[in-house]
Amino acid sequence: MPARTSVESVPDAVAAGGSSAVPPAEAVTPLVRGVAVLRELTEAGGTVSLSGLERATGLARSTVDRITATLARMGYVRLDGRDAVLAPRVMELGNAYLAALRLPALLDARADALADELDESVSLAVADRDGIRFIHQATRRRAMSLSFRIGDLLPAERTAPGPLFATEWTDPDWHRWRERRAADPRDRGFPAVPPRERPSPDEEFERAAAQAATGGFALDDQLIEPGLVAVSVPVRDPRTGRIACVASVVSHTSRHTAADLRDTLLPRLRTAVGAMEDDLREAPVPEPGAGPTGLATWTGGSKQELGREFVESLARGLTVLTAFGEGRAELPLTDVAKATGLARATTRRALITYEHLGLVTRPTDRTFALTPRVLSLGFPPLSRTSLPRIATPHLTELAERIQESTSLAVLVRGGSGAVPSETSSGPEIQYTARATTHRVMTVDITPGTRLPAYATSLGRVLLADLPPAERDPGPLHPLTSRTVTDPTALADALEEVRVQGYALVDEELEEGLRSIAVPVRDRTGRVVAALNTAMHPARRTLDDCLDTLLPELITTAGHIESDLHVAERFTHVASA
Repeated sequence: MPARTSVESVPDAVAAGGSSAVPPAEAVTPLVRGVAVLRELTEAGGTVSLSGLERATGLARSTVDRITATLARMGYVRLDGRDAVLAPRVMELGNAYLAALRLPALLDARADALADELDESVSLAVADRDGIRFIHQATRRRAMSLSFRIGDLLPAERTAPGPLFATEWTDPDWHRWRERRAADPRDRGFPAVPPRERPSPDEEFERAAAQAATGGFALDDQLIEPGLVAVSVPVRDPRTGRIACVASVVSHTSRHTAADLRDTLLPRLRTAVGAMEDDLREAPVPEPGAGPTGLATWTGGSKQELGREFVESLARGLTVLTAFGEGRAELPLTDVAKATGLARATTRRALITYEHLGLVTRPTDRTFALTPRVLSLGFPPLSRTSLPRIATPHLTELAERIQESTSLAVLVRGGSGAVPSETSSGPEIQYTARATTHRVMTVDITPGTRLPAYATSLGRVLLADLPPAERDPGPLHPLTSRTVTDPTALADALEEVRVQGYALVDEELEEGLRSIAVPVRDRTGRVVAALNTAMHPARRTLDDCLDTLLPELITTAGHIESDLHVAERFTHVASA
């Protein structure tokens, strides 16, 4: 393994992708170090031991501990024993860039529709210096699937979008590209792609860029790895005529050759790109969205509470990135300071630091904007997260607090449940995540287990969110003497659950089993899962369930929803 450069001595070498420039005197050193830790976690897939971060960054262990404690306080990482794990809330940094960019919100529906039409993966990418970075992925679920994620950085010369972006490069851009190629001939600085076995001549990419300028499209014929092919077309900004992003259709040689992509799919890709450009042309100017509020007060309060373990300059610096967003793509210093509640001097030093790290650029002398590199701060490993992964840490914390097992479940079609087949022809719940406690007598259920929805607290919460006409529970079989089997009584119970926001079911699924559940909602307010706890009636009275457990469940559901809403803003979060 090649030696790593210490962030203690040369902070920009790790945090800014190897830049040899000397940091400005006003750069915020804790912010540089915090960015380095986030980048290391990102490149490692989201989880690194604290000792591993110490070795990789060259920081002192005490510094790593303080940085990770601060990031944990912000909800950006989770400390799991000796490991630091990226948490969904860190995606708000990448969300700020994507919202300011607007392209995913304006074009993702077109990309998804094209993927459905062609039954192939479709991606959108933007230029990031001499590389390309993905901003949207519409992938096909197959055994042979593509592993690129939103935020992944690829070298321009090994992609189909690269030659198209290179048509707009200046002489300094080409010089920087050649310098990078000479310094990193095997592309080890791009963790998303396999190392290059044999460096290709610079002239090959130069010819590809020239051909892209002439033909208006580019091909990737197994440049990244054998079997992978793609065709790309630029999507141009109607205001400037320059490339806003590049749309690509990606496949493998068992389905299409590169020539086949060009001959059969390129025309349809060009049609879709034309529609995308129409969307950009017709898009109204965005109204500035609400910026973050109360961040300066929050960081100050956290410092008072945690003392030396909370690095306030790191926390304040990271909040600066969240000042940007839809309608706030380019901001002057004053507006960034106002949005965050930070002093102008504090904001200015953070922006100077980010400009040095390549995370911020200056479109004009008076304004600042985020760069695609912001996506390198935790976004790729989390861009394919799932609701069970988001919920599990919260379930574990809840189970520890209430000393009862906790579960997450979704609604599925019936037919293969864990109860006898004659009772499983209606909707069922499927457990997707569990956290247990150490008890002699406990609820023995594993993820994947299915149960009839009508007789469970989880199922009633999920059924209650459906329109009344769609709440068909299927046949109502008496599983115990307490099971509600009258359709009218169950319909009334479901309406009551919808109004009160929880379901309490007492020994209807199984004698000796009492449970209480609450909904988990997505950004639109739709119930996508339910959260519950279950126990023997001897451990909790009905009043105790409502007075003690229900508030805990509601609080935990809120934490899950908060993470889910951040994660799903620009990515698809699978429910199971």
